[in-house]
Amino acid sequence: MRDIDTILKQYKEGKMDLEEAKAALSLFSLEFIEDGVKLDLGRYSRRGIPEVIYAEKKDPEVLINIITRFLVDNSAILLSRVLTKHLDLIKEKFEDQFDIHYAPSFEPFTVTITKFGFKFPTSNCSIGLLTAGTSDIPVAEEARAIARLMGVQTVQFNDVGIAGVHRLFTPLKEMVKEKVRVIVVVAGMEGALPTIVSSLVNVPVIGVPASTGYGYGGKGEGALMTMLQSCSPGLVVVNIDNGINAGATAALIAKQCNNTKR
Repeated sequence: MRDIDTILKQYKEGKMDLEEAKAALSLFSLEFIEDGVKLDLGRYSRRGIPEVIYAEKKDPEVLINIITRFLVDNSAILLSRVLTKHLDLIKEKFEDQFDIHYAPSFEPFTVTITKFGFKFPTSNCSIGLLTAGTSDIPVAEEARAIARLMGVQTVQFNDVGIAGVHRLFTPLKEMVKEKVRVIVVVAGMEGALPTIVSSLVNVPVIGVPASTGYGYGGKGEGALMTMLQSCSPGLVVVNIDNGINAGATAALIAKQCNNTKR
């Protein structure tokens, strides 16, 4: 990913003169693309969080233009809520030029495109990911993908909702064993799982209401209200289906406490 260090290194090596370096430093963080798209290329440098392209409402051709421009100066790009029409075109345009990583096996997909030979950053930080049901997996995959780009490992278990609460205890034991620093819990329907998890562990829990519910309080609204009304301290909540923010925040917390003892 392009950052200030790269610009300074190129200046030091004589690959750009002083004026070019000053221009690059003033402009490198923002890229304008057609249809009013503005890419924040400096976010990773400033915050340790990579730029994420929200694909769901974008025209496939516009998305291809964004990806093409972004990968000129960056080694990886993360796309959230990618539909099949987007993914098919991405494969057609980029399969021979880049590595394409995507999950789950049904839309919306979370897609990471990397240059050949790109190595994801690594550390000994880890976070936990839990989903109440398999329908919640796409949201958890957003959290996993952005954490991976931030150099944070994930320990993930799916389908451990409170309809069969006995399924939860083995995953939690494994997460304690792996010393995860934060647990992201994705749940739809009544959204009670994050409260239960928060009452059992000694690390922060981030609740993500998922839009997998239906009827009264459906589309994640019931789950959101339940999580916000939780009586378990240590639980915070992001917006409906916002796996990206949950994963980024969890990764930042994990990296901050990486050198502390527990």
